[in-house]
Amino acid sequence: MQYMCLIYQPVDAPEMAPAEYQKLFEEYGAYTQAARESGKLVAGEPLQPISDATTVRVRNGKRTVTDGPFAETKEWLSGFYLFDCDTLDEVLDWAAKIPAARDGSIEVRPLMVIPGMRDGHPVAQ
Repeated sequence: MQYMCLIYQPVDAPEMAPAEYQKLFEEYGAYTQAARESGKLVAGEPLQPISDATTVRVRNGKRTVTDGPFAETKEWLSGFYLFDCDTLDEVLDWAAKIPAARDGSIEVRPLMVIPGMRDGHPVAQ
C-alpha cells in the first residue's frame, strides 16, 4: 500500500543559522538516500514556504485567487514523502526518522485505491 507522509513545520520556528541549515539538509539527504536504497520510497520533495503559496477557490462558477495558504495554522506543509510499504507499522518507522518529526509533525495517510484506476489513469478492461 502507498502512504503519503506530509511534513508539517511550526510557523513560528526560529530562523536557523546557515551551519544549522546545512546540517539539516545533509540529514535529509542521508534520510532520502536510505529510503531510496530501501526500495520503499516512491517520491518526495520539499515545498517552498507558505509565503509563496497561492490558493484557488471556485464559488458559483467564479474563480478567486488569493496569496498564501488556504488556512491560517500553527504549522505549514513543508514537504512530503510517498512510500510503498507492506504495513502501517513499516511506514510509521520511516515517518519517525524524518528529521522534521523532532520539532514538527508527520501526518501519515494511505492513498485511496479507486477501482478501475491505476496511477490516476483508467485501466483498460
